[in-house]
Amino acid sequence: MPGAPGHSAPTHGIVNAMTVDVEEYFQVSAFANRLSREDWEAQPSRIEASVDRLLDLFGRHDAKCTFFTLGWVAKRHGGLIRRMVDAGHELASHGYEHKRVTDQTAEEFRADVRRTKALLEDIGGAPVAGYRAASFSFDGSTPWAHQILAEEGYRYSSSIYPVVHDHYGVPDAPRFPYRPVAEHGVVELPLSTTPLFGRNLPCSGGGYFRLVPYGLSRWAIQRVNADDRQPAIFYCHPWEVDPGQPRIKGIGAKPWFRHYVNLTRMEAKLGRLLADFQWGRMDEVFSPLSGIGR
Repeated sequence: MPGAPGHSAPTHGIVNAMTVDVEEYFQVSAFANRLSREDWEAQPSRIEASVDRLLDLFGRHDAKCTFFTLGWVAKRHGGLIRRMVDAGHELASHGYEHKRVTDQTAEEFRADVRRTKALLEDIGGAPVAGYRAASFSFDGSTPWAHQILAEEGYRYSSSIYPVVHDHYGVPDAPRFPYRPVAEHGVVELPLSTTPLFGRNLPCSGGGYFRLVPYGLSRWAIQRVNADDRQPAIFYCHPWEVDPGQPRIKGIGAKPWFRHYVNLTRMEAKLGRLLADFQWGRMDEVFSPLSGIGR
């Protein structure tokens, strides 16, 4: 199944999209019942060191990335945002404070994406074309989301994961780029999957990448490239390369397992992935789609 470690995967010259969801370790949705937004300021920040670790790793592998960034983080770490942009990476929106879209009204969502886009562009000095919802929280209850993004000047979204999951997922959504609203509207770039036994196997990173053997992830991404002849989209979080982060108490066994297991192995696994495939930023990987490229 997977090829030998240390040998580049045959990908037919396809460049895949590397993405990072820029949020602090304490801002993940799984901790929302333990830490309120009012508690965030009291937590020690780890974001600058962990993002700088990723920037260094990407630089060593000559890989470009799209950083889907919280406005909350950008407001407090402007220098970090400028380092991303200066290194040639794409700056995109992850919303202001990691609030699930399903927990917002249409007008609340509009205000959030408008505020975050303006803030990121002001701090980063670069246009913001892309958006990713917190916890991939677009679903059938948010039919207005793509239209609002288009009206607010976004060109693409990467907010739908075509899988079955207990916190997110639209399993019957298209696996590859599509326009949900209109011919000239926002393009949705779904997180990558590969079909297996009648279901979509997730292969876009996150906890799946940390928890399963590296060879399985490599095989699945290679399959998207070789069989589907499509770029894969991968994502990770800065806190995943920070094994020394504080442990949040009282979060329950499942969130603890999903968040903390294999943090010590993540950076090395990510390095292998960067060596085995070619990686670029979303707006360049998907530039053939009208209105996406810079």
